[in-house]
Amino acid sequence: MPPRSSPTARQQRLGSELRKLREQSGMSAQQAAALLGVDRTRIPNVESGRFGISAERVRTLAFNYGCPDAVLVDLLAAMAQERDRGWWEEHRGLLPPALLDIAELEYHAAELQTAVTTHIPGLLQTEKHARAVFDTAVPPLPGPDLEARLSLRLRRQQVLERERPVHYEAVIHEAALRMQFGGPKVAREQLEDILAQSERETVSVRVIPFAAGGFPGAGQSFTCVGAPVPQLDTVQLDSSHGSLLLDTPMQLRRYRGLLDRLRGLSLPADESRAFIRTIAQDL
Repeated sequence: MPPRSSPTARQQRLGSELRKLREQSGMSAQQAAALLGVDRTRIPNVESGRFGISAERVRTLAFNYGCPDAVLVDLLAAMAQERDRGWWEEHRGLLPPALLDIAELEYHAAELQTAVTTHIPGLLQTEKHARAVFDTAVPPLPGPDLEARLSLRLRRQQVLERERPVHYEAVIHEAALRMQFGGPKVAREQLEDILAQSERETVSVRVIPFAAGGFPGAGQSFTCVGAPVPQLDTVQLDSSHGSLLLDTPMQLRRYRGLLDRLRGLSLPADESRAFIRTIAQDL
């Protein structure tokens, strides 16, 4: 099997988790390679995501590393077995890999918790709103690139609508709700759509009003991507230069704590809906 030239974030995460287990066991890469009967360079390549690994070999390594967490081992083995090309792969070569990594993370997530201050979360954007956002890009996006980004953003929203939807919580600052991308009519339709989405049993929308004053992380947008076990959680940060994925224990603790602080500043779900409705009526 040839090495991957551009492993996905999920493939890299499998490798990094295997590296963590190996390092915690005190075993060298050469010793791990000997366990599998492979060349000593194979383990670093697996741990970087450049080479795949079978579920059986994941279990062999985890056993010899002394990993006591059976659930984690099962999840890592399942990640190794993934062979199907997700729908996002249709966009590979057309869009930056980081955008596809976000779609893949969301698809496999057990829950998603996002906090935004200056824009509507992508999973809640209407087509007209998203198009208006992309129209503001500097330099302007070429037509095909804009359409590809729009298609990806809208298809990502399937995680909220599928048979077993992901549990989704959005904490949105009032500033984001008052941004009129596309003009008042598009903005009003966007707010009405958020209200409709918030009625879903698996979707929660909470608003931080201007009256809450200053708060930590102002201006920063991030999403906590929850996995079936906390060790596999990921934090995705938005920036003008692209997406950044964080997964060290310290980083996860920091952003979980920040999300708790922001949730504490936000209005309860019912009051948030009333707040959004008032903004929409003013447009």
